[in-house]
Amino acid sequence: MNLNFLFAWRYFKAKKSTNAINIIAWISIVAIIIGTAALILVLSVFNGFEGLVKSLYSSFYTDLKVSPASGKTVTVTEAQLQKLKGISGIKNFSLVAEEKALLQNGEALSFVYLKGVDENYQYVTGVAASIVKGSYSIGTTDSASLVLGAGIENAIGIQTDRNLLPLKIYLPKKGETDLTDPLQSISTSPVTASGTFVIQQDFDNKYAITNIGFLKRMLGLGKTEFGGLEISLLDPATAEQLKDSVQSVFKDSQYKVQTKYEQNQELYSVMRTEKWVIYAVLSLILIVAAFNMIGALTMLVLEKEKDISVLNALGGNRGFIQSIFLSEGMLLALIGGISGMVLALLIAFLQINFKLIPLSGATFLIDYFPVKLQIEDFLLVGITVFIIAFFAAWLPARKAATNEFSLRSE
Repeated sequence: MNLNFLFAWRYFKAKKSTNAINIIAWISIVAIIIGTAALILVLSVFNGFEGLVKSLYSSFYTDLKVSPASGKTVTVTEAQLQKLKGISGIKNFSLVAEEKALLQNGEALSFVYLKGVDENYQYVTGVAASIVKGSYSIGTTDSASLVLGAGIENAIGIQTDRNLLPLKIYLPKKGETDLTDPLQSISTSPVTASGTFVIQQDFDNKYAITNIGFLKRMLGLGKTEFGGLEISLLDPATAEQLKDSVQSVFKDSQYKVQTKYEQNQELYSVMRTEKWVIYAVLSLILIVAAFNMIGALTMLVLEKEKDISVLNALGGNRGFIQSIFLSEGMLLALIGGISGMVLALLIAFLQINFKLIPLSGATFLIDYFPVKLQIEDFLLVGITVFIIAFFAAWLPARKAATNEFSLRSE
């Protein structure tokens, strides 16, 4: 152990002439414990919610997506599909198209984003696994079925597992609108509802899934015209590497290839920003603890003036004396920081295993606060504690080193 830490440890343990010094020192330690534990726990809960949101969005968005750089459709040829099949690491892919439509059930109307998909779609997303009512059936080109989001089902007032009457769908035809006869620009067709999915409100209130052949026929799209391709990978972590391989298949500027992150860049950016804001706000608890530490160390410096003079007389220079009180601050931070991390681990363990803290409200998918511990959070909080403690200890330590040394009794 370094000599300065030895002095710091002895000063920490030693009985002070003024009891207030001990009290303030322990208050600063308790404040650091609370601040450290609060930071780690709140960041861990945020990680839990972030993971939950990402998993929900992952049920709808695929690892990679090929879509038009502009407009609504791209040309996808059989040769391109064969090349795509030859890329190692791709699990499956689905051809898709999408258009805004009007869905009617009697007098009930609702705008939906009608998404046409092929038979592979159930293998590249989690929509089929999210069916809560009815079944996953998209029908055929001539007789389409709709898999509705729960919000759409409620909006048009049906039960998809017991609805016998057909619905009516209205879609715009490809090309320019005929202002003299607008109805000629609208395609309409009866459809049946086959099932209901529940993923997340953004999707549940927006999407209806149907057969891509039906949607292309209604829109008047050509044989090779699609809205894009959605691709699932054997290992989602390889998305960035495989993105280049997929891009090489679709070289033309009309295509863009996006990872799951790029498809939801705004969402992920907001979540990352929120995490940093939470970290900054909760760091104020540690800054408050730093003021207690400044008070405790300043009083300790005043009490140990004679000791400081003796050390100086024995050859201890100002830098050594300053390092003693810096070490005292680091010692307080070490005790408080480690204790806070242990406390956070204990609370997180209890929450993960016993769900002690419930999540109020009936609209959430879970009824407890999710917790996900990450080593990066512990490192970040530990570094934060020691940086704040260092600057808090600097002022008293500097004062101790710059005082005039004297062994004379007053």
